[in-house]
Amino acid sequence: MMQVRSARGWTRRAARDTASDMSMLQDLAESRKPAASFAAIGVLWGAFAALVPEVKQQVALDDATFGICLTIGALGAVMAMWLAPVAERVFGTRILPVVTGAVAVAALPIGHVTGAIGLTLAFIAMSITSGTLDVVANARISAIEARLKRSLMNLNHGVFSVAYAASAFATGLAREAHIGPVGIFAGCFLALASLTLLSSGTPRARRVPGTAPPVLPAALPWALLAPVALILLVAFMAEQATEGWSALHLERTLDAGAAGGALGPTLLGLTMAVGRLSGQVFANRVSELVVIRWACLLSGGGALLAAVAPNIALAYLGFALSGLGISVVVPMAFGWMGRYVTDDQRSVAIARVSVLAYAAFFIGPMLMGGLSQAYSLRVAFGAIAASLLVVAAVLVPLLSVRARARAL
Repeated sequence: MMQVRSARGWTRRAARDTASDMSMLQDLAESRKPAASFAAIGVLWGAFAALVPEVKQQVALDDATFGICLTIGALGAVMAMWLAPVAERVFGTRILPVVTGAVAVAALPIGHVTGAIGLTLAFIAMSITSGTLDVVANARISAIEARLKRSLMNLNHGVFSVAYAASAFATGLAREAHIGPVGIFAGCFLALASLTLLSSGTPRARRVPGTAPPVLPAALPWALLAPVALILLVAFMAEQATEGWSALHLERTLDAGAAGGALGPTLLGLTMAVGRLSGQVFANRVSELVVIRWACLLSGGGALLAAVAPNIALAYLGFALSGLGISVVVPMAFGWMGRYVTDDQRSVAIARVSVLAYAAFFIGPMLMGGLSQAYSLRVAFGAIAASLLVVAAVLVPLLSVRARARAL
């Protein structure tokens, strides 16, 4: 009860401070180092999303096998949830530039793969490095939020989306210019190396001597965290589906060209950036659970439209709506969760919830690849739409009920 009162107090203080809110640029200045790391993740996955059709052709795999390779490769993301705390203890204040640099190195092998084994190993490298960086950067942002008593998650996740969209668009143009995966990922390496320099110098949060050590995972409020993990799982699955399969859907189902196919993930990144940067404006003013519910309804409708679209224009609109809706779900859910745990619990809670949520990177590729192989990509995107509607209709109300019960 004390923690919930503290959360309410945090919200009331944030509301009182709205008259003197810092500008978005000031918010970005406060979190510029982890923001550079979020941008690095966006550059890597934006390029990969726009290159999926070419990479798939390069490795000569069918949809189901391709999905299985991505699923196995996603083991790296789960491993990252456990490696992130270890890496932070080892590298301390250097953790962000070290892991961002590792992401840069991981961008190189994927352009050279020629078979299922090579694709899987390259994807593991990309997943484990970017997953570790994701956990560390989220923990940094959450700590800064607790210090400033302001929401910064939407802004920093928006930086990821801007970088993702720019990378996907640039990759589409490069493909039209007949630049292959090797050249494109070499360019990514240079961009990521620059972001590594920008991410350096972030201080690590230190526990005050004499305070209690971090709690064990068993002490976490799982009645609240489990629904949050499921919401994040569906959000990641929807995001991954558009990242990894929208270009293929546009090019195969609707006969779009290379640049036209790349517009699928580009629109996802752009609309997610718009949603998240807009979310930064009202993040301290609107209930997160209300936003999450309507966002899932919008995203589910967009995914359904993309699934049934008879032409490219409607498919673009569907992917844009899906990105706009899903954009705020992850940062809003992380932000809501961060206020219901103590300072000592926060990094542990983010890591443990992320382990469960990252199951999306196993379920998503198998779901999309399996349904696409057995039926079509239209059916696969329809399944994503249905999962988002379940979040809005079931999980958000359940989380609201449990939050109220905890407050009693």
